[in-house]
Amino acid sequence: MLHWGYDEHNGPAHWKEVFPVANGDRQSPIDIKTEETKYDPSLRPLNPSYDPASAKIILNNGHSTSVEFDDTVNKSVLTGGPLSGTYRLRQIHFHWGSNDEAGSEHTVDGMKYAAEIGECNPQLNKITDRLDTIRIKGKKALFTNFDPSCLLPTSLDYWTYFGSLTVPPLLESVIWIVLREPISVCSEQLAKFRSLLSTAEDEVACCLLRNFRPPQPLRGREVRRN
Repeated sequence: MLHWGYDEHNGPAHWKEVFPVANGDRQSPIDIKTEETKYDPSLRPLNPSYDPASAKIILNNGHSTSVEFDDTVNKSVLTGGPLSGTYRLRQIHFHWGSNDEAGSEHTVDGMKYAAEIGECNPQLNKITDRLDTIRIKGKKALFTNFDPSCLLPTSLDYWTYFGSLTVPPLLESVIWIVLREPISVCSEQLAKFRSLLSTAEDEVACCLLRNFRPPQPLRGREVRRN
């Protein structure tokens, strides 16, 4: 069984060996060609409603770092946009690259982002300041009273399309909503993500330098914008 990851021997090029859906018609991420997106007047504004008390833990699963939320009730939810129902927030996780020129999974007109390098993001510090406590794969720590809306840009204009998870099992069941305005991070913050280990305590230490999947073929799908 392939222990998937992002290295030469187990990276995205190999995922199809265990997860054939990797070659499916609805895979993510994609390159968003802005001139080819279609304005859809029926798309509504996004309406995020987050309760800081629903944040529970921060963890390192060896593939990324994530903040996990209590999704047993409608505490932190997203409605509006292309969504017909109410979606509970389960998790925030991050993707990054081995340098400051790449790291985003979705690209825009071929442009790779590392998130936008610039000013340090004081809101993101709430997360990067805690990464030392979960440096090793399998570590987790309490992470409470965090409002995820602090990571959103000023504008909630978006692109949307039907896609997939970008990590195995790559299920083609995702309504992607990609915000059009980037947020900024600084080099020091990205370096903290790269200092996380993809290895457990009893293994030879190996830094998680990159964890993004390259863009996948669009295969006739339409990308809409509000």
